[in-house]
Amino acid sequence: MAGRREEKREDLKARLIEAARERIAGDGLANLRARDITQDAGCALGGLYTVFSDLAELVIHVNSATLKALEAKLTLPETKDRPPTDRLRNLAQGYLSFAVEHRNLWKALFDHFPPESSPTPQWHLNEHLFLMDVIAEPLAELQPDMPPEDRAIRARTLFGAVHGVVSISLEGRFVGLPLERLAREVDELVQTIAAGAERRRAVSYTHLTLPTICRV
Repeated sequence: MAGRREEKREDLKARLIEAARERIAGDGLANLRARDITQDAGCALGGLYTVFSDLAELVIHVNSATLKALEAKLTLPETKDRPPTDRLRNLAQGYLSFAVEHRNLWKALFDHFPPESSPTPQWHLNEHLFLMDVIAEPLAELQPDMPPEDRAIRARTLFGAVHGVVSISLEGRFVGLPLERLAREVDELVQTIAAGAERRRAVSYTHLTLPTICRV
């Protein structure tokens, strides 16, 4: 009997998440309403609160699903054997493509601020870390001597640079780029950063080997 109740609860949970996801995708996070979600999910309004503590918790689960979809987009197996600069370029283009194709769901990742009484759970914060990990991996090849803690900071910096350009452009800000130039400019940005990393590695290598050459 308990197993049957849990099965029904999980089914309702899945329907509510999917209904909320569809609403956010179509109308944006700002227009999300509990009554619309429960109507789409085919349950009473109170049914939402038997599964989630509030609407904010439901949005967190929608964002969790969005992050999983983004991770699948950015971690395609066929890109793993490419040079590090190419992998960084692919990550940036994949991120831009996902943001354009799923604009409202992507925006919800950054526009959702749970109330202080119901902070974002740690498990969901941890789900965001893959974004830094997939950037840090090719950075480690470009600058193998960089300490891991510095590399983690650099990964955040690179993500922030790409995300910032994408965000202000898709929001139509006056300093944003026209969509027809956005992909090209993002690619140029990443290549410039990667080229700088490669130059620093070459300089470091020269400094390490020069004394040896002089002694010969």
